[in-house]
Formats: sequence, structure tokens, C-alpha cells
Amino acid sequence: MDEPESHHVFAVMGGFSPLAMILVDPFADQLIAANYAACAMLNIDEAMPLETPFSHRLGASLPLWVSFTDEALTQKAAWSDDLVMLDMLRQPYRVEVYAQRIDDSSQLLLTLIDRNKAEQRRAKAELGRQHRQGEVGWQRVEQVFERIEKQNQLILGAAGEGIYGLDAEGKTTFVNPAAERILGWSTEDMVGHDAHLMFHHTHADGSHFPVQQCPIHASFSDGQVHHVDNEVFWHKNGEAIPVEYTSTPIFEMGRLVGAVVLFRDIRERKRAEQQLRDALAEVESLKQRLELENEYLQEEIKAELNHRDIVGNSPAVAKLIQQIELVAPTSANVLISGESGTGKELIARAIHAGSTRNDRPLIRVNCAAIPRDLFESEFFGHVKGAFTGAVQDRPGRFELAHGGTLFLDEVGEIPLELQSKLLRVLQDQQFERVGDNRTREVDVRVIAATNRELRDMIEAGHFREDLYFRLNVFPIDSVPLRKRIEDVPLLARHFLQRACLKFNKPGVRIPPAQLDILQRYPWPGNIRELENIIERQVIVTQDRRLMFDDLLSGEPSRSMGHTKPMPTLLHSSGENNQATLLTEQALSQRRRASTIAALEQARGKISGVGGAAELLGIKPTTLASRLTKWGIDTREFRKRAPH
Repeated sequence: MDEPESHHVFAVMGGFSPLAMILVDPFADQLIAANYAACAMLNIDEAMPLETPFSHRLGASLPLWVSFTDEALTQKAAWSDDLVMLDMLRQPYRVEVYAQRIDDSSQLLLTLIDRNKAEQRRAKAELGRQHRQGEVGWQRVEQVFERIEKQNQLILGAAGEGIYGLDAEGKTTFVNPAAERILGWSTEDMVGHDAHLMFHHTHADGSHFPVQQCPIHASFSDGQVHHVDNEVFWHKNGEAIPVEYTSTPIFEMGRLVGAVVLFRDIRERKRAEQQLRDALAEVESLKQRLELENEYLQEEIKAELNHRDIVGNSPAVAKLIQQIELVAPTSANVLISGESGTGKELIARAIHAGSTRNDRPLIRVNCAAIPRDLFESEFFGHVKGAFTGAVQDRPGRFELAHGGTLFLDEVGEIPLELQSKLLRVLQDQQFERVGDNRTREVDVRVIAATNRELRDMIEAGHFREDLYFRLNVFPIDSVPLRKRIEDVPLLARHFLQRACLKFNKPGVRIPPAQLDILQRYPWPGNIRELENIIERQVIVTQDRRLMFDDLLSGEPSRSMGHTKPMPTLLHSSGENNQATLLTEQALSQRRRASTIAALEQARGKISGVGGAAELLGIKPTTLASRLTKWGIDTREFRKRAPH
């Protein structure tokens, strides 16, 4: 048949066929014609010439095409479902191809079927057949579940997991004993009723659980096994039961007729997981506490405490030791009062060491060194994000002192607004971290220390009276060194021994006459001043003897003692109008005594009418400079009545 005749045959046979049909000459490698369906499938524009080699539409299928056309030309017909054809946009199509040779020509009439669409049509047809066949089988659904229950009766009865069946409408068909026990519903309660509405209708938080979102019901439509490990079923008494479950679809004659659900009560597992999380959180908290405690202990080691033992044999020291022995074994709060440098922290450590809490740390808080806006965080800790810079949770000093002792040094410096929170912790042993609503409990003994007169602060409205009484359960007075002057030689030798080791200067000693000078000095800086002077003299001494000749003059001591003081003319007196000569040391000593007398008369007041500066006839700034030089604290004179 010549080419025009073959075109006519194609037009008649395939021009309006719903199947895609093309006319191909494999020897000329040319697409001769394509019907409407083929043009739509392969995106062929009928107006454009069909001059492109047909093999360009075959891509990697070209070797299969050669074999296929050889079979079709030889056998006059052929079929294949392995070919892939490319449309005009180079998109691939898996096709099923039927080939028919046109008489004795080299032309082939090809019928193309899109395999993807063909498989969808076949699946749809199969569902239709199943539906028609299922009208009879549907009447047997109940028998299907009865058969499942009967065949597996022993398994259902012995299983520890809950098992129940559902038909395609979600109604319960059977229930095993474990499901009855876990859910509280009996078989009579459940069979024939909607299981989702009965015990699966709500999420764990109480919000509605639409049946359309239920994985169990999804098994009825998609025929897939669904496993869920974090939902709840509701007990008959209203209790939420955490469960994990597997919903497996049931087919009868190819049709989905329902599902079997196996579920497990995971309350114990949830409790164990929560306990593990709590334990891990506790471990992390303890880790943080230990790290911070280690930091504080390292700080204390570097701080080089005044001394480890209370040194002295005076009546004041004997009384102090007796008080420590009385209060240490108890849990009573202690308030230590006294001037700066009298060893208040040493007393606190002695109390802690003698208590039953000595296996836990003593945590020190210098209240005078904490910025006002950080007091609460420092005391009680904070959670991450509580304020700018809070990049992680941090326990406060109260948590670190849990089971031990908290030493509040300079307690009078605590802001008034925080004192109420501190009082609550002392009363209830409870607090919240900054930014947290969780109440935490602690077991902490508090020892407070102050060099201020808290009674005066209470009268001025700067300190809470109820907090004062809570702290002042057992008061201890740390007496100044001038009131236990007989302890100075012991303390001096103690500090000398330590200083010699510290500065590697063995054999340094204090002559007896110099000890007498130390005992005549009033020590306004107390024990701390004595220690500092001893250390300074150990550093500068050249002949291994410490000299304090200039101590009473208020001038720095000369360790060598070879410089002779220059005499000074003080005033003229007597019948012969002769001047009285005083050395610089004697003049300075007299000036200091006069200043102390003025301060006592003015009750510590420096400037203004009736102030010590006015009584002495000098400027207040000059007087302040001298007081600083001599280490005199005016607060001591405010407590005394004028002479």
C-alpha cells in the first residue's frame, strides 16, 4: 500500500479513536501521523512538521525499540510494556504498545497506552468488582469477627494487652478480658457501640479528638497498619489511661470490613520515664551545686582566712568559747555582733564545725558586696530567661547551703524590700527562684554577722524588727581587741609564726619590750590590724627582730629603730619662760588622745555645731584625715555617754 493509502487507513481507523495511535516508518525513522489522542499524550502540535527522527522520542528505550520493530515487521504484530516514550517537552511516559504492520509496507500502526493511567483504571475496576461481590460478603462481616474471636479465643483470653475488634462503622465487635480490665467497660457495655465515642473521644489535655483524625478509623479507608505510642484511652471512671496501640485492617473477599486493635497500658512506663527525667534533672542540679560549691571553696582557700583557731586566754575568749560550745550542736540561728576585724567569720566557722552539719558546706555571703538589683538572684537563684543575662538556670546561695550553714556577713546591708523574702525562708524554709513559680524547700541554718547597730536601724525604719528577732535567737558579741588586750601577745606570736612561714623568714622574733608596746596600743582595726602590722614588719625587718616603737605615734613602724626622733617645741611655760620640749612621738600621741576626748564629748559627731572638729579648732576635713590615718571608727563613740 502506498503512503497516501496508508494515511487514509490511519484516518479511518484511528483518527477519532480514544486510544492514542501513531503511524511510524521505522526504516525512515519517521513519525508519519498521530491521531488526536496521541497528540494530546505526547504534546504534539499538529501544525508543526513531523520531521524530527522518531528515535529521538525513545531515549534509553532505543535498543528495545529496535528489537520490538524487528518483531513487528517479521511477525506483522507485536506487543511490549517495556518502552518509554518522550513527549515534545522531553517528559517520559511508560507505555504499553501494540504494533500492527500495514500490509507489505515498512510502516507500523502503533497503539499507545499510558501504563500509569491503565493501572489506575484497573485498580478502580477491581474495587468495583469487590464492591459488587461484597454485597453478599458484607452480610458475613459479623461472621468474620466471630470466626476471628473463636479461632483466637485462647490467645485473646491469655493476652496481657487489650484487644478489641471494630467493624467498618467503628462499632465494637469483640473485646478480650484484658481490655475490659484496663478500660473498666464490660463486653456488654462495648459490643455494638462506637468505640471512639466511648473511650477515645478526647486528647490527653481534654480537647476534642475528631473521629476523622483517628488513626484507628484511618485503617478502614487506607487499609494500612497504624501504630501510635502516645495517646490516651478513657477509663469508665473518667481517668485518662496513657496507651500505645496498633490498628490492623481486616479484609474479607478483598474488601475492608474493619480492624483489630491491640493496645497496652503504659502508665508504669510513663511513670518510669518521668522518674528517670526527674532523676536526670536532680543529677544535673546536684552537678551544678557541686560545681558552685567547689568555686566557693576555692575562693575561701584563696582568701586565706585570718586563722583556723580562736586564740586567746582572756575571760572574753573563755566566754566566747563557752557560747560556741552551747549553740553549735543546735539548729538555732545566731547573730554575731561586733566591730570590723574582730573575727566574726571565724566564730561562724567554729559554730558550723561544731554542729551536726559540718559534713555540708558553710556558704558565705558578703551582703555588702552584692549589687542591689542582684540580691534576690544571689540568694534564691534564677531560671533561664528570668532577666537579661540569665542564659541558664542557676541555684542561689540558699540551695547551695541545703543541709549546711549559710553565713550572712554584714546582714545590715540587705535591702529592706528583700528582708521580707528572707524572713519567709527563715520561717518556712521555702522559696522560689527568680522567674520561677515552683516552690522549693531547703534545710538551712543561718548565722548572721553585723558591725552595725541593728536596733538603731530598726528605729530608723531600715531593718525589719521581725527579721531581727528571727536572726537573733542566740546573740554573740565579738568583743574588740582593746577589751581583751591580754590576748595580744598570744595573737602576735600566732600571727608571727604564720607570717614567717608565709614569707619564708624563719627565726624572726618579737622582743618582750615590743610586746608591751603592742599591748598599750588601742587597736581600732582589731585583730585584722594586728595581723597586718605583724606581716608588714616581718617583710621589712632586717635583723629578725620586730620593732613597734612608732606604733603609738600613729606613724609607720621602723624595724631597725636606729633613727632618733627630733624634739619639737610645744609651748612656753614657767617662771623662766622656758619652752617644754616634746618629741614628735609624744606630740602625736597627745594629739591623738585629745582627738579621742573630743570625739567622746561630741559622741562621734565630726562636723557642725558641737562637733569634734569645732572643739579642736580644726577643719572637719583635717580631722577626718587624721581619723583615717589612726584607724579610728567614730561609730564606737556614738554608743558612749559623754564624760
